[in-house]
Amino acid sequence: MKKVSLFLFVFFLGLCVRSFSQTATPPDFFAGKWEIMIFGTPNGDSKLTAELVRKDGKLTGQLVNAADSTAGKIPITSIEEKGDNLSMAFTAQGYDVTIDLAKVDDDNLKGLLMNSFEAKAKRLK
Repeated sequence: MKKVSLFLFVFFLGLCVRSFSQTATPPDFFAGKWEIMIFGTPNGDSKLTAELVRKDGKLTGQLVNAADSTAGKIPITSIEEKGDNLSMAFTAQGYDVTIDLAKVDDDNLKGLLMNSFEAKAKRLK
């Protein structure tokens, strides 16, 4: 009986240690809604809202022109993640457009549109 009790004690101890040693999955940093401000374009400053979601392990999404809510949503054609950096490509008014953003803190990104215009993004909650 002592052997069975000792075995059960070791078994449950091992089970408890294993369950506490599991690491929590990190939150998906880029997924969610972002307000993107683009400064100094020929048409003035521009504001977009990005809605990014993770589907089948891949980040996808769409953009909405915040100044014109009646305009259609712009699909993001490609998104590339590299650590704290995010690159998005989309087509607007017949032009292929890219925006590269880097993490500043938990709720802000900073980068360039078409390697020319300053862009800042803020997480919408």
